[in-house]
Amino acid sequence: MTCREKRLALALAVLFAFNIAFILAAERAEAASYKRGSTGSTVRQIQQRLSDWGYYQGEIDGIYGSRTEKAVKLFQQKNGLAVDGKAGRETLAALGLPAGSDVRNATGGDLELLARLISAEARGEVYEGQVAVGAVVLNRVAHPSFPNTLSGVIYQRGAFSCLNDGQFDQPVAQSAYQAARDAMNGYDPSGGAIYYFNPATATSKWIWSRPLLVTIGRHRFCS
Repeated sequence: MTCREKRLALALAVLFAFNIAFILAAERAEAASYKRGSTGSTVRQIQQRLSDWGYYQGEIDGIYGSRTEKAVKLFQQKNGLAVDGKAGRETLAALGLPAGSDVRNATGGDLELLARLISAEARGEVYEGQVAVGAVVLNRVAHPSFPNTLSGVIYQRGAFSCLNDGQFDQPVAQSAYQAARDAMNGYDPSGGAIYYFNPATATSKWIWSRPLLVTIGRHRFCS
């Protein structure tokens, strides 16, 4: 192979590598953007946030249809974002949702961990209350004031008393597994809460200062 041929081969190899990198970057950008026709648990989260804040009036069904698109456009307009009806990185960030990833797409370990936490914190509560406890954990993952992983939230020092009183190590109630799945699929009976407490056992005066969103069973869920 001549020197000229070697240079040409090298140039083609560089061009090929650049094209591959461009395609992968485009695919990642597209994967982080949700638009009409998208489905799944992230779409449910988008709908739930928009519904909680009064932008969306439709069913929380995980289907990105015309109503969801219209609600996203209104949200974008009100928040100074590009109004295109797509939930891309900037819109997801404004909604408080992680861009490019879905914390509610459970791995086996995440499901087990969340179910264990739900069982320890809400064993004996009504089913809706169990799901709400799981939703609070996931809402914290998406919130900038808390760790951005499920394990980080659960093991955050002082966050959950069940890690200190032995309840976390008890057998997991079967209902807690389904509650964890429902929470990870976007069901949030807490209304977007990031705190909850039992008024009969709470010792912190600060927790009473948190705005109440809903009461389910023995727990008050707060923002």
